Amino acid sequence: MPHSKSVLRFLAIAFAALWLTGCGVNNIPTYEEQAKAQWSQVLNQYKRRADLIPNLVETVKGFAEQEKDVLTSVVEARAKATSINVDASQLSDPAVIQQFLESQQQLSGALSRLLVTVERYPEIKSGQNFLTLQSQLEGTENRIAVARRDYIEAVRVYNTELKTIPGRWWRSLMYSDNDPFATFEVAASETTTPKVDFGN
Repeated sequence: MPHSKSVLRFLAIAFAALWLTGCGVNNIPTYEEQAKAQWSQVLNQYKRRADLIPNLVETVKGFAEQEKDVLTSVVEARAKATSINVDASQLSDPAVIQQFLESQQQLSGALSRLLVTVERYPEIKSGQNFLTLQSQLEGTENRIAVARRDYIEAVRVYNTELKTIPGRWWRSLMYSDNDPFATFEVAASETTTPKVDFGN
């Protein structure tokens, strides 16, 4: 008799474990971690862009010192953008995400003005250093767009899981501290990759 009780207990535990793994109890933490990983990629690509800017500014400065206002605005926008850090624990705060996005959009605008200014200086556009930086910047802008797209999708999946059944049930039972992540909305003007072709 004790043997049959232990077998029944084992079967009940095995059944419960099988039921829990198949019913989505792990979806919320899984989707949350995926969204956080995608956010890390977004930050990684923005950092890559920020790291390119000092070299770009120095290259332009060597030929166009008179464009000091444009160069200063790029440096200041970069400093502001890199000073705002958003870690994974802040992804559910829309105000923090919005502040981050605004600083990145200001940097994009300053960078666009710098690139338009370069149009007036053929000697800059033809320099090998500038051409290399131009290519790296273009690639980085594309990577930023991909990282943002992937993050948006990961957040959509995570937020949907929190709002739909059975995820909503699991959230109320086990993951009550999990809040939806803020959406990553970007102004329409920022959704296209900046044109960085200088006629070469």
